[in-house]
Amino acid sequence: MMMMMMSRKHLIKAPVLLLGLVLVAIFAVVKNEIPTPLLYRTLRGEAKYYSTDVFIPPSLDVDSQRLLSLDLGGGSCKWQPPKYNVPEELDLHKTLIAGFPSGDKRMIYVQMEALTGWPAKDEWDFEFSGMSNHPFIKANYPHHEGIWGWGNAADQVVLMIRSIRRSMVEYHDILWDIGYAADWESASLLLDDLYAERPPQEDFLVWRDLRALEEAHWYGWFIDYWMEGGLMRDMFTHKITTPEHWNMIMMPGVYTIAELDYDLVVGPNTIVTPSYDPHCAYDEVTSGCTPVAVISAEKLRDYTEGPAETAKIAKVLLKDDRTG
Repeated sequence: MMMMMMSRKHLIKAPVLLLGLVLVAIFAVVKNEIPTPLLYRTLRGEAKYYSTDVFIPPSLDVDSQRLLSLDLGGGSCKWQPPKYNVPEELDLHKTLIAGFPSGDKRMIYVQMEALTGWPAKDEWDFEFSGMSNHPFIKANYPHHEGIWGWGNAADQVVLMIRSIRRSMVEYHDILWDIGYAADWESASLLLDDLYAERPPQEDFLVWRDLRALEEAHWYGWFIDYWMEGGLMRDMFTHKITTPEHWNMIMMPGVYTIAELDYDLVVGPNTIVTPSYDPHCAYDEVTSGCTPVAVISAEKLRDYTEGPAETAKIAKVLLKDDRTG
């Protein structure tokens, strides 16, 4: 699952109720990520939590009641986890949350979990642990760290965009946490090491010099893929490419960069008929691969723009009564 590099020690609710209140609550969490992201500090073990019991009016319909993530004032909040076991008989409208590795997809799906009470699941868990009825799917696909593991379960796509600079740093840090593992099995053995400590700067610099420029190409290519509904492009030239070349690109570790050279495989003067990833061409996402919303990680953290960006996430869920 993970891109290889070097080795080190151990390097992985039903209806939307009280929407306005919940949005305030979520933004109360998100806005505290300025200037040092709360999520980043939390995962790296530097944040403090405050928990207070709150009163939920009994006038709410019993069948609709759920635990909420609430703003308690004074910078404190209480987050309640979703129901992790999703009944298979429920007909849920499912959202794919796509983003570059370490692109803050978590900021979207934890808010969706808070708004609905239902959990998210990673693409690799769908692939290796089996299909389930989780309504929120976290994905790095088509990046080489991702896999289309959810079959045709997704109904719509939301794309998360985070600054390339922060994405690269955190991408490396997670790779370091899991020993630069190159496959799902190896990475899964080291998930307990995620966010346990900060990588040495020298390790990042080695990875940066070796991988950062290539990953910058993957970053732009990843955005193009989703915004163009799965159009096949070469990640280095960004030219429209052939299915043959695309299939080679989608086999990380099998071919070298030289072997994937566009002019070598496709030809410098070849007129290429646009083709789409079969996953998108054959409607494996009900409403298509083009995102129904694009969310900015930086806006989510901003005091002024954060509430509107959070509302965009809620509106995505309201597109279908089965989840909204």
